[in-house]
Amino acid sequence: MGRPAMSFPDPVQLAIPAFILAMMLEMFVIRAGAKGQYEWRDTGTSLAMGLGNTMAAVLVGGGIVALMHALAAYRLFDLPLAWWLVPICFVAEDFTYYWFHRTAHRIRWFWASHVIHHSSQHYNLSTALRQTWTGWLSLSFAFRLPLVLIGFPVEMILFCAGLNLVYQFFIHTEVVGRLPAPIEWLFNTPSHHRVHHGTNPGYLDRNYGGVLIIWDRLFGTFTPETERPRYGIIHNLASFNPLWVAVHEWVGIARDAARARSPKALAIALFGPPGAVTGETSDAIRAASPPQAYPAE
Repeated sequence: MGRPAMSFPDPVQLAIPAFILAMMLEMFVIRAGAKGQYEWRDTGTSLAMGLGNTMAAVLVGGGIVALMHALAAYRLFDLPLAWWLVPICFVAEDFTYYWFHRTAHRIRWFWASHVIHHSSQHYNLSTALRQTWTGWLSLSFAFRLPLVLIGFPVEMILFCAGLNLVYQFFIHTEVVGRLPAPIEWLFNTPSHHRVHHGTNPGYLDRNYGGVLIIWDRLFGTFTPETERPRYGIIHNLASFNPLWVAVHEWVGIARDAARARSPKALAIALFGPPGAVTGETSDAIRAASPPQAYPAE
């Protein structure tokens, strides 16, 4: 059964002027003494990664959307293209984002794309633009396909996904401290997301939520900000070359896969937790490191 035509705007495209204005404002307040730092080579790399992500979306996005529309023919329910359904779709999309994000940290194949976002050793609004070029290769879009099969309109899913991305841009900052308790309890905030970007042992693989932090509270992956985060990845890149930033983990996977001497070793190299080949998984690092006691602010 077909649906009546209804168009949704692209939230990310509409938000671009706000992104630029917010970055300029953040730079100004940091120069005036607020907490935070910009490093121009790092920021340039983040901007280049964002541009490459946009180009990748142009090249492969149409095919992914076509796949979603094809899959919609097999939907379980014929949900309407109605605005009252948008909040429900938004919460459902945020739920799938949580599981995508959690998987992207726990399975190396997905991490190979997502690690790009964590590769900056700084945390400011430009870091939000440091996005993958290879999400299509790691099949990250697959996590939204259940929403299509349930019956949410494809256009609505993509609109809600765009809103999720826009929201997350504004939580990549050190300028904002903790917000009022009810907000911190329900929503992902700058404080919660700083934890997520931290390489402190107690912060590894925590706070996966997109807009809502309640998924982390429900599934046991929430950690509050209790010490100063150290940003980046376990082995930070010694390069600002966008191409190397984009592919370095895929190169690592190819290297470890070529060295594998058994099907089990190959499976670990491809689909084990990040760091499993060297014994440096987040679980191992956390178990070997006692908690620190630095103030978060």
